[in-house]
Amino acid sequence: MKLKPHPLVQAMALAILLPASGHALADSHVLLTTPSVTSPTSTLPTIVISAHPLDRSAADIATPVSVAEHDQLASGAATLGQALAGQPGIHADSFGGGSSRPVIRGQTAPRVKVLSDGSEVMDASAISPDHAVTVEPLLAEKIEVLRGPSTLLYGSGAIGGAVNVLDNKIPTRMPENGLEGEINLRGNTVADEKAAAAALTLGLGEQFALHVEGIKRDANDYKVRGYSNDGQNEKRVDGSYATGENASIGLSWIGERGFAGLAFTQRNDEYGLPGHSHEYESCELHDNQPHGTHLHCDNHDDDGDHDGEEAQDHDDGHEHEHKHEHDHEAAPWIELDSKRVDFRAEYAQPFSGFDKIRVRAGYTDYQHDEIEAGKTATTFTNKGYDGRIELTHVPVAGFKGVVGLQYARSDFEALGEEAFLPKTLTENISAFLLENYQWKDVHVELGARQEWQTINPKQGLAKFSTQDYDDTATSASLAASWQFVPDYALALSLSHAERMPNAQELYANGGHFATNTYELGDAKLRNEKSNNIELSLRKTAGDFTFGLSAYHNQINDYIYARTLDQYQDFRLIQYTQADATFNGLEAESSYQFDDNYSATLLGDYVRAKLDGRDADGRRNLPRIPAARFGSRVQANWDVLGGELGGSLEYYHIFKQNNIADYESTTAGYNLINATLAYDGELNARNSYRLYLQMNNVLDEKYYSHSSFLSAIPQLGRNFTAGVQLKF
Repeated sequence: MKLKPHPLVQAMALAILLPASGHALADSHVLLTTPSVTSPTSTLPTIVISAHPLDRSAADIATPVSVAEHDQLASGAATLGQALAGQPGIHADSFGGGSSRPVIRGQTAPRVKVLSDGSEVMDASAISPDHAVTVEPLLAEKIEVLRGPSTLLYGSGAIGGAVNVLDNKIPTRMPENGLEGEINLRGNTVADEKAAAAALTLGLGEQFALHVEGIKRDANDYKVRGYSNDGQNEKRVDGSYATGENASIGLSWIGERGFAGLAFTQRNDEYGLPGHSHEYESCELHDNQPHGTHLHCDNHDDDGDHDGEEAQDHDDGHEHEHKHEHDHEAAPWIELDSKRVDFRAEYAQPFSGFDKIRVRAGYTDYQHDEIEAGKTATTFTNKGYDGRIELTHVPVAGFKGVVGLQYARSDFEALGEEAFLPKTLTENISAFLLENYQWKDVHVELGARQEWQTINPKQGLAKFSTQDYDDTATSASLAASWQFVPDYALALSLSHAERMPNAQELYANGGHFATNTYELGDAKLRNEKSNNIELSLRKTAGDFTFGLSAYHNQINDYIYARTLDQYQDFRLIQYTQADATFNGLEAESSYQFDDNYSATLLGDYVRAKLDGRDADGRRNLPRIPAARFGSRVQANWDVLGGELGGSLEYYHIFKQNNIADYESTTAGYNLINATLAYDGELNARNSYRLYLQMNNVLDEKYYSHSSFLSAIPQLGRNFTAGVQLKF
């Protein structure tokens, strides 16, 4: 028998080999980012990872780290998932224009932890993909994605990884000349988007700094070629609009050995929920023999015949137009209000035996209303506290590391006629450590975390379980990186991680019409236990650089939403457990031809399946991203005293036919993106950037398999123009 390698494996071989031979095509992002127009060098710049308490560079950490810098984010996507979706191994589970979460190696919330400068983000995004992540990429200084031992600093359940969003709402240094600021203006054609952001840091005396920042965004329903709404010429996806405002004010004391500060942030969003149908509101849960638990909807037979059960063609369109007015026929929408207070402090050499103490604490008062036909159907609230303290100790027997404690409390409630969760109080106490050891050319990282968690559901509707949850989770990780020759490193990572089920997985019981699901939890779910091994090879300096990683993740008692029944696009899902395996590859390589031209290639692939077959004979897990391959060529020139940069990107997503029950095959597609950016200076202190982007040049009509709304097409051809002013 002749073995035929997967197309992506061949593509990854090209990603490593072609740039070395000088024939690279290059890297790509789903949503284009503006190119760097600084003069390239033969050595990669040192990128210090802030989420790593020892401030190590990305090249020194044994497991892969992805970093998105400020200029890239300021001209990129408005939601967290899309802002990161071009990084190797990272996709997005987009839900219209208002929400998208990162999908890392096939895993998303709650297995991907989102942090605000190391603190928990206390919103409702882990509950459902239609709930926005309340961090602001356009205001971020940078975003880091961690994997491996360092993720245990932030949660044992972060099997997929930890996403740390760094901002400047609490200044950590005094501004140069007493004042620093930035203004960003941009517009986009596909959704008539208009966005404006500004940030200002003002020195108050010699040791105090005040920071204010804000953003306002308004985007209509986005356009897609061939997407018909009542036969209208303007093809817009109903309910895909998003508007929002975010403002923050912070004050900090800054000394020679550290800082301490407070910030208050207010966020308000309104965004549509595409893919909704009023007819699903008639669906009820029936539990009888011989069919077991199933849906009963109008026009849905109880004899097992499921109208619309078969996989739908992704070329079908929706049949109504949304003009952004909130009338009875409009798509439902979410109105979100979040208030957050942050405290951050760091101090060097606080006492004998320790190099640094770092404190993070936050309080969030979160609420969002899901509104239909002008009436609030469901209200979600979350009042949460999070506090952590880290102590970095001096070297002991060659080991240098950090130990810490964390406490988190979440008081969550869902109210209204469509409430599918009871009121719950979740408390989590954690102890963690991360140690580093250098032996000749080998760098070793050790991580461990112990968690104690309780979840107490409050007495409410009779359909909800009132069984308390009380359990512990133990996780540990070991990674080693060997620099066997200069600039080359071989790394191996081993980890065991346990994740405790969350309130939704334990207690859900009811219809969640935003996602077209009826959800059933199970109060008897056990801890997930993940055993992971990863091998990577990297070259970090010279004209040719690359990174290649392969991983195997065996998860016992993996919790997933199994579809029990379906009526058209409405599904009955049950949170259940089975052993699962995730295998994957990631590769990225770059070649610097000269001072002006470079090229990059990347690719990733993940295969996720149950170890055995489920009750319906399937093995594949749902919403796993398809394999992809991307390339980019980039050029920089000196023009008129400034620097002009341009890039051309090509991106291919392979067909996803490894599908779970009731899923549809998602066709492969190609994306081409182009950009120009010009960096100039007004004077010695003031600089500016002008940029123009064209995304989806071919106006491809395409779908995301990782989205809950896999039958809703993504953005059509669009242009973005913007300006950044720094002073």
